Amino acid sequence: MDIFEQKILEAKSMAELDGVRIEFFGKKGSVTQRFAELKNLEGEAKTELAKELSSLKAKFETLFAEKKTILQNQELAQALLSEKIDTSLFFTQAKRSVGHPINYTKDRIIEYFRNLDYDLCIGPLVEDDFHNFEALNLPVYHPARDMQDTFYFKDSMLLRTHTSPVQIRTMLAQKPPIKMICPGATFRRDYDLTHTPMFHQVEGLVVDCGSSANFANLKFTLENFLQYLFGDVKVRFRSSFFPFTEPSAEVDISCNFCGGSGCRVCSHTGWLEVLGCGVVDSRVFEAVGYEGVSGYAFGMGIERLAMLTCGVNDLRSFFETDLRVLEQF
Repeated sequence: MDIFEQKILEAKSMAELDGVRIEFFGKKGSVTQRFAELKNLEGEAKTELAKELSSLKAKFETLFAEKKTILQNQELAQALLSEKIDTSLFFTQAKRSVGHPINYTKDRIIEYFRNLDYDLCIGPLVEDDFHNFEALNLPVYHPARDMQDTFYFKDSMLLRTHTSPVQIRTMLAQKPPIKMICPGATFRRDYDLTHTPMFHQVEGLVVDCGSSANFANLKFTLENFLQYLFGDVKVRFRSSFFPFTEPSAEVDISCNFCGGSGCRVCSHTGWLEVLGCGVVDSRVFEAVGYEGVSGYAFGMGIERLAMLTCGVNDLRSFFETDLRVLEQF
């Protein structure tokens, strides 16, 4: 047995094995020095020594590679054993959560209106122009389309810009009376402190025969809803414009951060805008074939309400999965 063979077999770590390599084949190694002797030899003596050293080197490389594989496998097994995690152990630092702030806020909204016997309706995320715009009194050249910043596909389909298309689909599928809400994701080309390309809305629709679904009922419903969500706040309605409702209104609450006295959150006005609403425009009813009915609709951004109820000042925090933020909830 060659002397290096014994040392290779006795090596207990990669460091020891590498030491054997240096001892014999390093710059000053014993075998390396013998290779240097070849330049001083000639003829058959040189050939014989070269043949002997080549055989020695091949044998060394074979033994070295085999031992290296053995030691690497041993080190890997030891590392896996030392880093092993027993997933059956109870983690005492586990924290319970009420859920993501957006889902938590959405569930609270749904719970309120379901208790008032509103049906929960869900629609597709990819819509056509008729349901998303045309039937909602937004014809092709209507200037309000520019406010939507729509994601279009090549086949004239689009990512819905609001959940209102679900209202159209519901009215086309059934006759009055209708009481429904439609929560879900919507999409627009926007991204800053208070806007994201994908956000969530909850819209509601009430339609009934005659004139029973009027603005007075709408006002009563929304005032009670906002006090349920925010507590003892004042509610005001401001005249506004939406293509699919007439008359239309923006709804504000007294700032729940300063109590209405004025602060940075409410721009020192004492009021916070929270949703939009109105009486359904007659052209919308014409688009779905309804006659002799009245109705009202409302819509709110879930992120907006979550920011106000949870005290978050940057909408993007909801989507960045930063545990330092999410652990607060």
